[in-house]
Amino acid sequence: MVLAIDIGNTHILLGCFEERKVLFTELLTTDKTATDLEYASFIKSALEFNGQAVDAIEGVIISSVVPQVTGTIKKAVERFSSVEPIVVGPGVKTGLKIKIDNPAQLGSDLVVSAVAGIKEYGVPQINIYMGTATAFSLIDSEKNFVGTSIGAGMGIEAEALSSKTSQLPNIAFEIPKHVIGTNTVDSMKSGLIFQNAALIDGMIERIEEEYGEKCVLIATGRYADIVAPLCKHKIILDKDLLLKGLIEVYYKNL
Repeated sequence: MVLAIDIGNTHILLGCFEERKVLFTELLTTDKTATDLEYASFIKSALEFNGQAVDAIEGVIISSVVPQVTGTIKKAVERFSSVEPIVVGPGVKTGLKIKIDNPAQLGSDLVVSAVAGIKEYGVPQINIYMGTATAFSLIDSEKNFVGTSIGAGMGIEAEALSSKTSQLPNIAFEIPKHVIGTNTVDSMKSGLIFQNAALIDGMIERIEEEYGEKCVLIATGRYADIVAPLCKHKIILDKDLLLKGLIEVYYKNL
């Protein structure tokens, strides 16, 4: 069994694999102040809750966009396992041809997402990640990672609306019945959900126009399943894309 861990700015995604079959996934809250003992307890609890024994772990792979937490999670894993975790970064084989100005600056979440996207769905591809940030990555017909467009995600938008305005409340991420709301809550839901759907459609059109070809469209991340079905483009949803990418990178480094 392989334990895959993706450390994001808001959440940590855990997944266990047997060969390439997903056994379970869980979310933890990213806490920069948590100790390795606390994280070890959380991860062990997630394993046990899903009926998986710590002793069955044969390998561990970690991707992270939060450097302050990466080392803590690595130490946490080493508390309950003798396995040396692979941390996605310089020196780790991914098989991805990265053509951006400074490949070392590319987030490991986008790297593993692209690795899985290429293997599962083909190219050319627009790989859309909807988490704390919303990122559009273009992979060309030669499987080159061309570049990205990164903006604020829906969680940041919702938090900014409620914290920076006097009369707008915190809201749940639910699809309203109408694009034009007739009360504050439904109006905010429309703004977050439908405006982001329109943003995704518009960005797809701009990227494809600049690239000059139609692309396979893949979406993943915490908010993808809410927004992608509302888009006018046909977008493939894959909630396990990052974990699938991690497992591919793991096998490339055995």
